[in-house]
Amino acid sequence: MTQPQNPGLLAEITASFRALPTWVIAWVFLILAPVNASSLAFLGQPSGAYVALFAIGGGVISLAIAIKSRGLTRLVSAGHIIAWTPLLLWLVLAPPPAEGAYDTYLTILIVVNAISLAFDVNDARLWFRGDRSVYA
Repeated sequence: MTQPQNPGLLAEITASFRALPTWVIAWVFLILAPVNASSLAFLGQPSGAYVALFAIGGGVISLAIAIKSRGLTRLVSAGHIIAWTPLLLWLVLAPPPAEGAYDTYLTILIVVNAISLAFDVNDARLWFRGDRSVYA
């Protein structure tokens, strides 16, 4: 008798992501990821490297959690909370000098990540209350 073949980590995470509601997939691919990745375009601006570190760091931590979980769970939100909460507090309370496109970008980054954090805080709360299922 042959064992069922393990689809592999990437396939498991991809399948888990595709199991999310369509609007969440669209939000991540069309808005959230592009806005945070755009931080790389502003590395030469004041504090641009720090903005990029935190903006992209939220996704990296979340990806590490998805890898450990072999799919997406509500705990993936923790990566965003860990990196984006201090980023937003800093950008709102003591923003770096910015003008033109960089100023516009930072405003968009604040709005997009604040919206994401509203969902992330609830997802983390649900995870800590016991909802540890992997989207499938």
